[in-house]
Amino acid sequence: MSQKPTIPKGTRDFLPLEMARRNYIFSTISKIFSLYGFLPMETPAMENLSTLLGKYGDEGDRLIFKILNSGDFISKVPQEKDYFSDSKKLSGKICEKGLRYDLTVPFARFVVQHKHEINFPFKRYQIQPVWRADKPQKGRYREFFQCDVDIIGSDSLLNEVELSQIIDDVFTRLKVKSIVKINNRKLLAGMVEFAGATDRFTAVMSAIDKLEKTGKLKVREELSNRGLSEESLKKLFSVLEVSGSCRNKLDSLKKILSDSKTATEGILELEYLFRHIEKLAPENEFVFDPALARGLDYYTGTIFEVKARDAEIGSICGGGRYDNLTGVFGLPDVSGVGISFGADRIYDVMLQLDVFPEELLSGARIMFANFGDDEAFYCLQLINSLRKSGIAAELYPEQAKMKKQMGYADKRNIPFVALIGETELKEKTVTLKNMKTGSQEKINPVQLAGILSGQTV
Repeated sequence: MSQKPTIPKGTRDFLPLEMARRNYIFSTISKIFSLYGFLPMETPAMENLSTLLGKYGDEGDRLIFKILNSGDFISKVPQEKDYFSDSKKLSGKICEKGLRYDLTVPFARFVVQHKHEINFPFKRYQIQPVWRADKPQKGRYREFFQCDVDIIGSDSLLNEVELSQIIDDVFTRLKVKSIVKINNRKLLAGMVEFAGATDRFTAVMSAIDKLEKTGKLKVREELSNRGLSEESLKKLFSVLEVSGSCRNKLDSLKKILSDSKTATEGILELEYLFRHIEKLAPENEFVFDPALARGLDYYTGTIFEVKARDAEIGSICGGGRYDNLTGVFGLPDVSGVGISFGADRIYDVMLQLDVFPEELLSGARIMFANFGDDEAFYCLQLINSLRKSGIAAELYPEQAKMKKQMGYADKRNIPFVALIGETELKEKTVTLKNMKTGSQEKINPVQLAGILSGQTV
């Protein structure tokens, strides 16, 4: 008995309807990226591990899928016992490549490698899959698509303003009401400095990033285990939990952290950004969240995180400013800023909210029923003409019973069926059936394109 085929956990097959919906998301997002002057590019699915490791923090490094070297890789491993008892040490000898964890680090590598072929500031967008060896759960997959847009080679805060507009445009077009949380890593650095824990900045950021998911008590416990004193924790949470309007929060933090030059710089950047966002009157809600951290190590300035207002799921978009990511590849002092839309989570949200356009459910606008070879040959000529006019059309491939043919059209959500039998063939007419209303009318074939382009029968 053959074994039932399966796919790896955390990955999915996509049926035609699902692909139509996904392509709608990709098309909507890419059109908006293009409207803002961003150019498309791609990078390979796999990168050298030397490119990926050390850019995402310890947790990120553990989630990178490593690829075994080809050939007799075991013979190249030193035979010392500790190599075979230490998986990290062993993988360093038998794996040189890995699947990309995100699109940002490969983009930084790309910029350095192609610096003489691109113009700065360089505005790019990239829509490709990424892979993470994470525990699969709702809204979290091991293979998923990211839709990234970045500006590199410019320090201007107007770039953050433009990215805010893109976020607002994308979720307005997709009909997903969203809350856009914004913070600044410089402000967070000032908070950690105020708490007397500068030497544990990365650990503090990693813990704060889990605040919404695990709660205050768990985060306090983690930070305490990492060596923060009660006094440090008290100071840290006093600034994380400031309340009031955006303006009030920033004013409060400006006073509390006045001795920190780094925090003051971060606050000024936030004030600039929110001042411009307010003038642009976005459709979605933009809020200042002093507890927003985002766990990736490479962020240095403004950070974004977006959540759907009416759906229970994690972040659907995020990003921020990274001042020296290209520096690790030999090109220092090149600042960039970008955001990434999680297409798979956006899909789940849109499905939950039922906001996909109905017309996506059909591939063809019209199906021609099959009454026999002579009729089918005539239908193919009409179909060819419709396709040249940009109208999707198909012929049922077999001379099956009409109930079966109509059932096929109904399941495919094809809005019209053309009936051309012996009588229509002699008269050079078409009986057009509206599958939604059930009505049908005999028409001249020259009317077909016009009706299918938007008129009703």
